[in-house]
Amino acid sequence: MISLFHNALRFPEKIGILDHLGEHTYGKLWERSAQVANHLLQEKGDLNQARIAFLVDPGFAFVATQWAIWRAGGIAVPLCLSYPLPSLAYVIEDSQASCLIVDRNHDKVLDSYAKEKGLPLLLLDDIPLRQGKSSLPTLSLDRGALILYTSGTTSLPKGVLSTHATLESQIRTLIHAWEWTEKDHTLCLLPLHHVHGLINIVSCALCAGATLEFLHPFEANQVFDIFLKGNLSVFMAVPTIYFKLISEFDSYSETRKNALRTSMKRMRLMVSGSAALPQSVMERWQQVSGHYLLERYGMTEIGMAISNPYRGKRRAGYIGMPLPGVEVRLVNEQNQDILPGEAGEIQVKGPSVFAKYWQKPDATKKSFTQDGWFKTGDIACIERGYYKILGRDSVDIIKSGGYKLSALEIEEVLRKHPQVIDCAVVGIADEEWGEKVAAGIVSSELNSISEIKEWLKSQLPSYKIPKLIRILEELPRNAMGKVVKNEVKKYFSETLN
Repeated sequence: MISLFHNALRFPEKIGILDHLGEHTYGKLWERSAQVANHLLQEKGDLNQARIAFLVDPGFAFVATQWAIWRAGGIAVPLCLSYPLPSLAYVIEDSQASCLIVDRNHDKVLDSYAKEKGLPLLLLDDIPLRQGKSSLPTLSLDRGALILYTSGTTSLPKGVLSTHATLESQIRTLIHAWEWTEKDHTLCLLPLHHVHGLINIVSCALCAGATLEFLHPFEANQVFDIFLKGNLSVFMAVPTIYFKLISEFDSYSETRKNALRTSMKRMRLMVSGSAALPQSVMERWQQVSGHYLLERYGMTEIGMAISNPYRGKRRAGYIGMPLPGVEVRLVNEQNQDILPGEAGEIQVKGPSVFAKYWQKPDATKKSFTQDGWFKTGDIACIERGYYKILGRDSVDIIKSGGYKLSALEIEEVLRKHPQVIDCAVVGIADEEWGEKVAAGIVSSELNSISEIKEWLKSQLPSYKIPKLIRILEELPRNAMGKVVKNEVKKYFSETLN
């Protein structure tokens, strides 16, 4: 039996999930997932790794659906709730889904599409509550389990296929590293079509036998209301959420602030990931909550590979050290190990690495070295034993005037300016420089671009100072809060014309 399911049998009477509909025990989750699995199977004995795409709100129904697909022998393909129909259609068609499952909040989104394509569309709410047949297929760990799609910030998203063995490795690594237990209580605010929400929070909590609470949609004030109840022990979010929570916190009375500080200090762990955490946000959140956020590094393809320690020194701006059971190395452009102090591409090997890109053998082959290392495309260096991300080779490493510049480093400096709310630094193609450094800045108070350029002269060497600067109302982001830098580049098209 898949390890993730064990606790449904170990703790049948324990509250496993809390959502807008109330409390749900592990036993109820096990029972409902069996009902949905039987409905999916009909007269079949096994789905035999058929892909089942589903569009369901976060909560008990989502987890029961995902478990049902697995228990019936299928591969789960969770869909993004915020995607427009063309983006949903891309995932459904690329994964070759044989069936769609929706809840009542989303049946209209895919109804016409499903009819046009001749795809079965199952309304989750209409699946009978009766048990029906109880013989479900036996699952081997080498079966395909999950297809998640890359964020597609630089190209069309690719389907990342993970087996049950891959997921078990990812989950058990984090349970051990972050010391999850059945006594934990966590809150999920994140989308469930990405590793951060689905694996790091949902799957780790349920595999540990913890209590998992959902809040959907995100409301900063409601998050703090939940904090005040004093039940949470673990909290994970992306930098943009921490930024919004800080803004909300600053609007409160001193009485509410003090009550929140007390409740947050009782939690044992707070984690930030999925995007670079500005040091200014790290420092401000520590003032707000008393927690020095744990930063870590991972990808859809590898789960989590590197993490600051749960017990031990955490360093702001660093992603930490390789997790147990995960092999990590840094290599140069010739795929050779770098010398100490140099920057190189992060490559990863181990049981937590994905099986393949769905239906893309060439992309899969290009992503691995001949000796089996996955090429992440992220550039890092090691300082005092801790890995530090410098950026993605294709996006965050700017080659300008013979220098290789880290966009993340320049962004961190820009955020220190008192009038800069947020920023994104990109490279713009240029005949003279190769690439010009350009910065999109979000600011409501900045008087002039020349003012910030003058200030930067005291902060950075001249070759790192952005030659192009635009003031933006907001930065373009994907569903996980990552800035889509190819979209940022478009803001500079007028500047170049």
